[in-house]
Amino acid sequence: FTCSISILFFLNKPTVLSICFKVIHDIYCFSRLSNSKMLSHCLCQVYKCLFLRNLKLNLINVATLARRIHSSAKKPSDCELKEQTIQKCETEELPQSTENKNFARLHIPVMLEEVVNCLSPQPGQRFLDMTFGAGGHTTALLEKANDITIYALDRDPTAYKIAQQLSESYPKQIRALLGQFSQSEALLISSGVEPGTLDGVLLDAGCSSMQFDTPERGFSLQKDGPLDMRMDSDRYPEMPTAADVVNALDQQALASILRTYGEERHAKKIASAIVQARSIYPITRTQQLASIVAGAFPASALHARKDLLQRPTHVATKTFQGLRIFVNDELHELLIGLKTAEKFLKPGGRLVALSFHSLEDRIIKRFLHGIDMTEKYNLGSRQKIRQALKNCSKEEDTQEFPHGKSNSKWIFIQKKVLTPQAKDIQTNPRGRSAKLRAAIKL
Repeated sequence: FTCSISILFFLNKPTVLSICFKVIHDIYCFSRLSNSKMLSHCLCQVYKCLFLRNLKLNLINVATLARRIHSSAKKPSDCELKEQTIQKCETEELPQSTENKNFARLHIPVMLEEVVNCLSPQPGQRFLDMTFGAGGHTTALLEKANDITIYALDRDPTAYKIAQQLSESYPKQIRALLGQFSQSEALLISSGVEPGTLDGVLLDAGCSSMQFDTPERGFSLQKDGPLDMRMDSDRYPEMPTAADVVNALDQQALASILRTYGEERHAKKIASAIVQARSIYPITRTQQLASIVAGAFPASALHARKDLLQRPTHVATKTFQGLRIFVNDELHELLIGLKTAEKFLKPGGRLVALSFHSLEDRIIKRFLHGIDMTEKYNLGSRQKIRQALKNCSKEEDTQEFPHGKSNSKWIFIQKKVLTPQAKDIQTNPRGRSAKLRAAIKL
């Protein structure tokens, strides 16, 4: 059987590979039932190899690649999702509370005062915190108003456990939910929340300090650890890690990922260095990848880049950002999260969205203005005029954002995007690039 699979592995036949996936999956399940650990392990490795091979065969463009990867993983249905969450609560032992309290104490919520003011919680209202993290924003909302209910959602199992522990202090006010933005609708409905009933939603995009500060998660290039970067941790073992991506995809695909998601100008040079290095040895560690990227630049350019505080940044920072966004399908998840927030907010409900780089902010801005995500951005003045005339010729009542108006379903709380104050940046430098947009649903 193993020899047959090895032969099929080298055939560029996606249909054949798909059949192999099913056969291996069925035998794998049988081996689990018969307690054959060795067979289970071997089949798991073969499945992973075939999966990565299938990625290379079906790679068409980067915009749909991440969606294809994540949709190929088997995700639970609504009933399975609810049962899985309940089972975790009953059978999984929580980590030491002191460790999670340290996380909560070290994590500084971004633009805390602005978030609370924009949401303006009132007694008896219900809110959804779509990125609970260490619970800084949720705790501030609970302290601001009495008798409010907060549904604390996070895809990170560590954050979910912190939410469970915090719910012990607020037993009837915090409902912990474990899942991605794309699973939030099912989780809310299973928790008894109907669409159009929430008073406020907070969406804090990006990575949390807990993930950066834990080397084993593989997010930080400053601390050595396995090149993982999965926000879901081991909830979906079949999902590829950052190490799988850099070792499996070809140079063109890697360059596209770094250019699209990392906004890296030297994406082609970095991708070439990665492909050359992995031909000698697999890339499995964070600092190993950081060294490879650094080796693609002259020594004088290693710290030539500056952040918003004019501090030198590592040349691999954007590479890590691009891989992280791709592995977690962050931009697609963000758009689904915004649509879910709109669906569950009642008229007059408030949405507060925090972003940390231009890709996230562009999606949030376009969503709130009612602009199609596929339209070009940063149009010149002539292009804006042509676009406006084209839209007017099609429909007289059409209102487009480039013409000065929008067909938005929101009223903005602040006319301009909010950024952190100088004192907040000194206290929490990681939040220096944050942008806050807040709006009220019509």
